Amino acid sequence: MESRLLRFFLKAGLVVPVVATGIGVSTTQAEEIEQVVRPEIERREVREADIDTENFEIGAFAGFMNVEDFGTNAVYGARLGYHVTEYVLVEASYGSTETQETSAERFSGFQILEDEDRALDYWNVSFAFNLLPGESFVGSRWAFTSDFFLIGGVGSTGFAGDDMFTWNFGFGYKVLANDWLALRIDARDHVFELDLLGERQTNHNLEFTAGLSVFF
Repeated sequence: MESRLLRFFLKAGLVVPVVATGIGVSTTQAEEIEQVVRPEIERREVREADIDTENFEIGAFAGFMNVEDFGTNAVYGARLGYHVTEYVLVEASYGSTETQETSAERFSGFQILEDEDRALDYWNVSFAFNLLPGESFVGSRWAFTSDFFLIGGVGSTGFAGDDMFTWNFGFGYKVLANDWLALRIDARDHVFELDLLGERQTNHNLEFTAGLSVFF
């Protein structure tokens, strides 16, 4: 019995070093493998895209203006705007047009206005509110940022030798070709009171224009 126990412990004593040696070898090999397989990660420089912060907008426009009783004629002008927020724009504009003779003047031959008084010039300060900011699509590949806006303000109109307080209101549509150039279409009504023949009347003068503007 004692001899069997002795043989058992001798065998156990031989097995434990062998197993320990095997574990040591495996651990050493794993460490060597871990040291050999070291991924080399190439670090690259990342530059953040610049965000445009232009708040000012300057542009020119041309179109047609119907001056009540004085015909529809070409109008041209310029605008300067400041974007208070993404949805609010403050804008100053100037426009000029030449009016025609009224139908009464043509039939009677009597001139109500002298030629130098037929030019109409206006300036105004207006507020525009973007109602439907979104995108306009051209085909299936091109998309442009766009805005549909309402606009209104006050100013002055010089016509018939007089300067008249003027309200203006209307709407427009703007499409940004890129981050600094925009195409804009406007429809506006300029309202002022005019007294030519001793009777003061309210005139509605419709204007339709298209133009380009630059952000800076």
